[in-house]
Amino acid sequence: MSSPKPVGSVTGTQLPICSTCGVQYEPPRIDCPICLDERQYVGWQGQQWTTLAELHASGRRGRLEEEGPGVIGVGAQPSVAIGQRALLIRSPFGNVLWDCVGYLDDDLAVEIEKLGGISAIAVSHPHFYGTMTEWGHAFDAPVYVHAADRDWVGRPDPAIEYWTGDTHRIVPGMTLINAGTHFAGGTVLHWNDDPEGRGALFSGDIFMVVMDRRWVSFMYSIPNFIPERPSTIRRALALVEPFAFERIYGAFWGRVVTADGASAVRRSAERYLRFALEDGS
Repeated sequence: MSSPKPVGSVTGTQLPICSTCGVQYEPPRIDCPICLDERQYVGWQGQQWTTLAELHASGRRGRLEEEGPGVIGVGAQPSVAIGQRALLIRSPFGNVLWDCVGYLDDDLAVEIEKLGGISAIAVSHPHFYGTMTEWGHAFDAPVYVHAADRDWVGRPDPAIEYWTGDTHRIVPGMTLINAGTHFAGGTVLHWNDDPEGRGALFSGDIFMVVMDRRWVSFMYSIPNFIPERPSTIRRALALVEPFAFERIYGAFWGRVVTADGASAVRRSAERYLRFALEDGS
């Protein structure tokens, strides 16, 4: 595995990053289509931009903390954008970075290299694209995005590999599943060979781990409280049903269902659909 390239030397440090969602774009850019979409929002002070160079100069630094067996949370301190974190899944077949953040610096890259580097990056949906192309370049790793969300990619690059269909295996024991909630390409990742031997699901906010960490929710828009369509939830349930998992890793620090994950998804969907269809529609 090659060593990460010095982040401070690449041109991406000057590319615009939306301050609200943390997604990096190719210039010129006057607006953020992801934030203009009804599932997100433009900041109350209007569209604002930053860059990796500005974030470095602000005193931010990388944050690495254990989130579960074989799973390291990856983020920034202070946080960037909506405060999400990525997850480094440590596998004997090569580490996978699940989801991405709008931050990367040389020290963080070196620390991740000490943990075995990154063999592949997989992203759940556009709100978590962050600086995914920068990460792909730094670790010479492919970035997996479902083709249904291709038009949302703000920094197209050969490092991005668009996959199609319902499932896609990226390394032995890890399968991407196009659950399709939140975004058409909304993706979760199943890890069959987790250290506990019970299976784990990485869901971002495609299946949103809520404050009561025995449950998840399914939202078309989380910040704007737009519920997901029942037919979309039923399709997602059918796709994850064949996969066994005890843990569910959500989108934010500490949002982890630690046991009975598959049942948590089923009963959460049953509750959601019961309320959604209570009027008999």
